[in-house]
Amino acid sequence: MRPETLGAALRRLAAAFGRYPVPSRSVAAVVSGLLIFGSFPPRPFWFLAPIGLVVLTLTVRGAARLRGGFGYGFLAGLGFFVPLLPWTGIYVGPVPWLALSTVCALYIGLFGLSARLLFSLPGWPVWVASAWTATEWLRSSFPFGGFPWGRLAFGQADGWYLSLAAVGGAPLIGFAVTLTATAAAALLVYLWIHVAVASTDDPSAAGTGRTSATTRVGIIAAAATLVIIPIIGVVLRTALPAPGEGDRTITVAAIQGSVPRLGLDFNAQRRAVLDNHVRRTEELARAIAQGTARKPDVVIWPENSSDIDPLRNADAAAEITEASEQIGAPILVGAVLVNGDRTTTNSVIVWNGAAGPGERHDKKIIQPFGEYLPMRGFFRLFSDYADRAGYFVPGHGDGTVRADNVDIGVATCYEVAFDRAFRDSMHAGAQLLTVPTNNATFGDSEMTYQQLAMSRVRAVEHGRALVVAATSGVSAIITADGTVQQQTPEFVPAALVAQLPLRSDTTIATRFGAIPELVSVILCAAAVVVAVIRRRNARGKLANDQATMDQPVG
Repeated sequence: MRPETLGAALRRLAAAFGRYPVPSRSVAAVVSGLLIFGSFPPRPFWFLAPIGLVVLTLTVRGAARLRGGFGYGFLAGLGFFVPLLPWTGIYVGPVPWLALSTVCALYIGLFGLSARLLFSLPGWPVWVASAWTATEWLRSSFPFGGFPWGRLAFGQADGWYLSLAAVGGAPLIGFAVTLTATAAAALLVYLWIHVAVASTDDPSAAGTGRTSATTRVGIIAAAATLVIIPIIGVVLRTALPAPGEGDRTITVAAIQGSVPRLGLDFNAQRRAVLDNHVRRTEELARAIAQGTARKPDVVIWPENSSDIDPLRNADAAAEITEASEQIGAPILVGAVLVNGDRTTTNSVIVWNGAAGPGERHDKKIIQPFGEYLPMRGFFRLFSDYADRAGYFVPGHGDGTVRADNVDIGVATCYEVAFDRAFRDSMHAGAQLLTVPTNNATFGDSEMTYQQLAMSRVRAVEHGRALVVAATSGVSAIITADGTVQQQTPEFVPAALVAQLPLRSDTTIATRFGAIPELVSVILCAAAVVVAVIRRRNARGKLANDQATMDQPVG
């Protein structure tokens, strides 16, 4: 397409936006959110995230005021979170789902406001990308411990950027995706100025398309960023550990017993859930005896595989002991334990055959509005389901249990969404990671695939093989390069058995932990302060100039 033709097309597009600026930009904002949603599992369209962010960046940049940036960001957030989170309301109605989506969208609104402010700074693509990192950090921290579900990184498990997790974890992936998008947006802005404007017949626009030295540097930097970041991600992929690379290997089994029925009351038949997992473990033991399956060194059951407290119930303890003895290996049992003060803990216990319970991990990051309810009396006014929230309390361990002389890092279900979940266990020497989870609570929604993608990011982040054991699926074996080596279908009893390497060396992301993210947040805050000062100075200068012009002559 010739520049004149392209310029005419761009002018027609601008005219359409100029005629109806707010509606057209509002639609663009919602579309940007839908594109980001489209990048998330079970869809493999990871590349839609940077495209969506390009649309959002250009939309916010066109906002006339800061509140416009917030508004367009908020609409993009609704376009993203409303279709991402319907599983939160499957059994409790739409109010919690829509309320949570709205709260999460406010953070994207905050990003839009920050971005609109930061566009005034030189090198704005970098500062806008850091604003995305900062708002994701804020959403992952506040309120009630934060809600990191839907972080940009968790839609990139199949994409070019996944390997960056080994350097900077999920925050670096999100920053890289956003910086790619803002660099692309900067090039499009240049295209608009130097094609659409330069090709106009308006004499008053003459010279506006000329390229200054500063602009040329910006163009080169944006183009280089757009190309180099994805290339770095692809190249780093070759540096990730090979699937079998490690100090030694062990055989691990993940048991998916399935459940009698889905929904919030699936555990009304708690004995049946426990029986399902015992039965499937015994089936595996028979296959081992027949020589058709490899004997595991460690067996992993899911979260809630025994909602009957085996430390208080002799029958449950006897069943688990029998299963452990038959399989000839310790079992990591997901159990709900009743404490002396009648509170409960969501725990993973190492069950060593006849020797019984050993070390345990009490879930440290518990889910608000599910495992416990903050401000219970207040939220009871909005939904009767408030009384169904649990009374769980968080644990305080290092996130590691020892089974068969192997240190295993545990992040139970919801915990895997948080960057901090595996950090303590890695510092404690975890050689293998596991995510025992109960997804039966959320039916056949996309939630289980979203969580599986998080587990893939964590495997790469810490350079460890990772085992997902789910009550109803999807259970999976994930290698240290993020590859899903095996996985189960949903809603059927199944067992996965794999030889996995144990590794003792650590990644850059593990060693530095939260430091890179905090540096990015601090730099974003500093950039915002500079932008605010520049904005105030510009306004003051404008006011002074206006006052001078209003002075009477002579």
